[in-house]
Amino acid sequence: MSLTVTPIKTPIIHVGDDLLQIIAHQIKEMPEDGVLVVTSKVVSLWEGHVVVKKTGSRRERHGLVKKEAQLYLSPHSSKYDLMLTIKHQRLLVNAGIDVSNVESKYYVLLPVRPYESAQKIWQFCRDHYRVGRLGVVISDSHSTPLMWGVFGTALGHCGFKSLVSKIGKKDLFNRPFRMATLNLAESIAGAGVLMMGETDEATPLAVVQGAPDLKFQDRPPSQAEIDELKIELKDDMYYPLLGAVKWQTQKT
Repeated sequence: MSLTVTPIKTPIIHVGDDLLQIIAHQIKEMPEDGVLVVTSKVVSLWEGHVVVKKTGSRRERHGLVKKEAQLYLSPHSSKYDLMLTIKHQRLLVNAGIDVSNVESKYYVLLPVRPYESAQKIWQFCRDHYRVGRLGVVISDSHSTPLMWGVFGTALGHCGFKSLVSKIGKKDLFNRPFRMATLNLAESIAGAGVLMMGETDEATPLAVVQGAPDLKFQDRPPSQAEIDELKIELKDDMYYPLLGAVKWQTQKT
């Protein structure tokens, strides 16, 4: 089976709109063995994770970033007046706070507990569509150092095992892999975001089918499974860079 990604158009979603009912209305049938990708923006609007602008000033924005980030660097360290932050185990600009595709009076924050959000959507869709094998991914747009452009990343997932080890498998020259591990949630988020778009497409949902190596689970991921996706800062291969700067927290 080849990989297919079907973007789903929706009405403009506002703060407090019922995302679950929008999914039910816009998607008439949910396939078995599919993964529903939901952009984090509409999850935050559904759950009310927004802040009303008071002044819209740079100072106000930077103050909000400091509150939202687990770790942050001063905006003065960037020529673009942006704050490099760590949140949800990711290196993000401005803690993922966004002002696009939302009414101008709001800052939209990232979902507070994206794995719980994914579970709520997963359970609703399994019950509503009466499907057994279903995955959900909460996606966001992400950038990588030294390259222009954004791509999809997974803030949370449910209904399938994300990490797939290829350690011990042989390469084309019969040599065993020693470090190869796939992150399916990240890969699926990338495919979904590519088709959902970044501007005025109004397609915050996508159904992905045919992803290889996908093993569905009849339960949400355990905390141990979530934790195995994470690398502690000092254990990360990029620590020579990440550890060389003076990260700040809201407590400092």
